[in-house]
Amino acid sequence: MTAHNFSIEFFPPKTAEGTEKLSITRAKLAALQPKYFSVTFGAGGTTQQGTLDTVVEIRKEGYDAAPHLSCVGGTRESIREILQQYKAHDIRRLVALRGDLPSGYGMGGEFRYANELVEFIRAETGDWFHIEVAAYPEMHPQARSPQDDLNSFVRKMQAGANAAITQYFYNADAYFQFVELAQKAGVTAPIVAGIMPITNSNQLLRFSEMCGAEIPRWVRLKLASYGDDTASIKAFGLDVVTHLCERLLAGGAPGLHFYSLNQAAATTAIWQRLV
Repeated sequence: MTAHNFSIEFFPPKTAEGTEKLSITRAKLAALQPKYFSVTFGAGGTTQQGTLDTVVEIRKEGYDAAPHLSCVGGTRESIREILQQYKAHDIRRLVALRGDLPSGYGMGGEFRYANELVEFIRAETGDWFHIEVAAYPEMHPQARSPQDDLNSFVRKMQAGANAAITQYFYNADAYFQFVELAQKAGVTAPIVAGIMPITNSNQLLRFSEMCGAEIPRWVRLKLASYGDDTASIKAFGLDVVTHLCERLLAGGAPGLHFYSLNQAAATTAIWQRLV
């Protein structure tokens, strides 16, 4: 695998200590020479400034970076301002998402879906940005049906997205089936596989519950059997996720996008096994 199809996601740190830690993590992961780093955006825009600051810092270090842009709670004016800021910093890559609704939050904002956000970005900025959007091989948790979910994905691509990154998953067949259906529906852009390293079983179960990613039964049982044995959980997780990545790449996945959770060790270990 080469770095041109490999990217890594961070979240913006909220403390000075977190910023320092991320700087160390980034230096380790930069040694792998990923194509770019992406930086998430908090629910309802809570970390918008943190996203920009982190992206600017990454670019100062000489690496490409893509801020996530969520339309939840955003107005045309507020999104326009953010786009102008990104252009002013010569940022050319964006991850455009509907975003998660904060708890107790109605469907506020002028954009309801990511395809509306993509259309707006294109109308405002033309081809300035390379736009990535999200894909859900196992269906978005709020979608009415797999077909509805596929239709909304196709709308995002038709609105002007250049590529897609999937939610993480551990079932390669779900990914291949989704890609095949998307291609039949006319999507020709790359659909990059999102990869979540397994290092902490409780955290993984919590995340998966929230985002609708399925953990195969045998993986759950195996993780549960290790109890608090962190070393065994990490070793098992490394095997499972490396095997998944190998299968995805062998089956034609155009790239891998690692959800690093601001940690370097697991992503580095998987990457080194794949090279």
